[in-house]
Amino acid sequence: MASSAPIIRSVVDADAQDIFGLIAICYAEYPGCFVDPHDDLPDLRAPSISYAASGGAFWAVEDERGRICACVAVDFPEAGVAELHRLYVRPGQRGQGLGSRLVQRAETHARMRGASRLILWSDTRFTTAHRLYSRLGYVQIDGQRQLGDISQSVEYRFEKVL
Repeated sequence: MASSAPIIRSVVDADAQDIFGLIAICYAEYPGCFVDPHDDLPDLRAPSISYAASGGAFWAVEDERGRICACVAVDFPEAGVAELHRLYVRPGQRGQGLGSRLVQRAETHARMRGASRLILWSDTRFTTAHRLYSRLGYVQIDGQRQLGDISQSVEYRFEKVL
């Protein structure tokens, strides 16, 4: 039986626990990387509306068992600028183009809402994601930011002109 392309759909509030599980699985790949659902993920308390206030959106892809296997969000922190958030793909689902398709969905949404530039921040440990961003035309900007979170995360900034 041929498989069809996965469907990207808008996130609903009932997806919160599944998205948290996806993020926890992804973080577990990196030593010293933990996720605290109360302090680190306030947007997952009401994911269907958490990005909508700024004109943003949050999307997910389900696997054949109905679990969220990939997600991405975008919002607009300032005029003309979109910011990518929460790009995660379940380890067993990587290499199939899901990450690229989700980033393209976010870029299209950003362009439709007047953004001329898309930015994102990515933990310095997430080197696989950095390769994806580079392939998709994102440029790493000099400097870093420290989050002071449970994982003591340090992040790189990436940008792309849309």
